[in-house]
Amino acid sequence: MEATTGWPALARHIKAHPVSGSPEQRREAFDRLAPVAQAGTSVDMGGVCCERIGMGNGAPVVWAHGGGLVFGSTRSHRAMAQAIAASCGRPVLLPDYRLAPEHEWPAPLEDLLAVVDACDGPVDLGGDSAGGLLALNAALRRTEKLRSLALMSPNTDRTGLSTTRKRNSAHDLMNDDADDLHLAQQSFGDDVAAVPDASPLLADLGSLPRVWLTVATDEVLLDDSLLLVQALGRAGVSCAAHIEEGLSHLWMLWPDAMPVTQRGYDSLGRFLRGSEK
Repeated sequence: MEATTGWPALARHIKAHPVSGSPEQRREAFDRLAPVAQAGTSVDMGGVCCERIGMGNGAPVVWAHGGGLVFGSTRSHRAMAQAIAASCGRPVLLPDYRLAPEHEWPAPLEDLLAVVDACDGPVDLGGDSAGGLLALNAALRRTEKLRSLALMSPNTDRTGLSTTRKRNSAHDLMNDDADDLHLAQQSFGDDVAAVPDASPLLADLGSLPRVWLTVATDEVLLDDSLLLVQALGRAGVSCAAHIEEGLSHLWMLWPDAMPVTQRGYDSLGRFLRGSEK
């Protein structure tokens, strides 16, 4: 992808690289779909292999990549991590957490918690899509270690509260309700709605730190974010929410594709720098 290509060109790129098939085929396809970026430094954090990406002397931001807990990797999210690091002037840690169906829940959560526990001092934690669900669950278990929580289009509810999972399936180029459920079942089992961790929206959110969140209007997961913002407000948790118009799931994966994407990273950077004060 060339810099500042705009949404029509990015949409064509997404349509030309479908992510489907077996878990291994999805992993390979998603890595091809994602932008190419330079690898970071491999580090061990609590027994979990991570890539440390970006420069800076401050504490690293721990980021859980998306991919339905089935695909996605440090490879697919290096460009995103570089953009986060540049926005806040600190490095980003990308954990290579275990994936389903080979490793069902709570394996990815155990890996992310191990990384958070291995970090010195307070942590800024974040994630996108299913990585957002993973980060939110980790945040609920390590509230004493967190300075802030940043989420991009997170999965938050499997109990049927959302109105946009079905309504936006025809518009979201990167996600649809049926496939999103199929991915979740590979990690949580067939009855996803019965697993509390699959719906962190319904958890006691009152102990969470300040939250930053972004989502787009054409996303299947729009309501997952809007419902979370409401729940955070009722719980008395500060939340800065940014809703962008007419974009599909994970548009932030391509930092250089559109001016709106850079605006999102600028906002995230200000939020993360504020947690250092």
